[in-house]
Amino acid sequence: MPIDPQGLKDIPGLVRCEDYSRDELGSMTFEMTHAVYPHSELYGEYCTIQDFIDCPPELVYEYMANIHSLEEWTYSVRDLKRITTDGLYQGRDAIGSKFFCRVEANPQVRTVDYLCAWDQGGELWMIYLNRVVDAQKVFKKPGSVVLWTNCHHPYYDKNPFPELNDIPDRIWVGEMWDLFYAGHTLELRNLKAILEYRYRNGLPIGPLVVGE
Repeated sequence: MPIDPQGLKDIPGLVRCEDYSRDELGSMTFEMTHAVYPHSELYGEYCTIQDFIDCPPELVYEYMANIHSLEEWTYSVRDLKRITTDGLYQGRDAIGSKFFCRVEANPQVRTVDYLCAWDQGGELWMIYLNRVVDAQKVFKKPGSVVLWTNCHHPYYDKNPFPELNDIPDRIWVGEMWDLFYAGHTLELRNLKAILEYRYRNGLPIGPLVVGE
């Protein structure tokens, strides 16, 4: 009998070598692997994209951790101005309306999270989770890998503050969820192009937009 000091045998649904042979594991993984996946299955609750950037990770992190970089590499975030002493910014989203954002960044692990919302800054529920990885560790070459994930917050399905919308005929951000993968991929390509161009040409990494 396999030793089970953690009581794992009482937890249903686990797939471990004590209970499944390699052949059984192979059958399960083969059944789970398809040539074509429905869009809703891939991007229903989570939207994750990633890319390699030929620029050192410390520079990529510093650039992304500066909130004003969003005015350069995103398609539509513009005119960010600090409105509170604790780092809340207000700007505009060219495809939406008033835009609020705060950055939470950790230099030790190079995570950069953008906490955002349309219309109001009291509940920043649109969370853009980013991590900058040293490509030397994962690809054995200089540069960075950026991992970016969004989760499908319930507010994407329905505007929680409709009374704050001052543009009656605008689209709600959640109506574009099915386009997040494509849209964010284009923005990540912007990020890659800006950083690689400036680094390759010995230019200041930036952001070069006017700050506070």
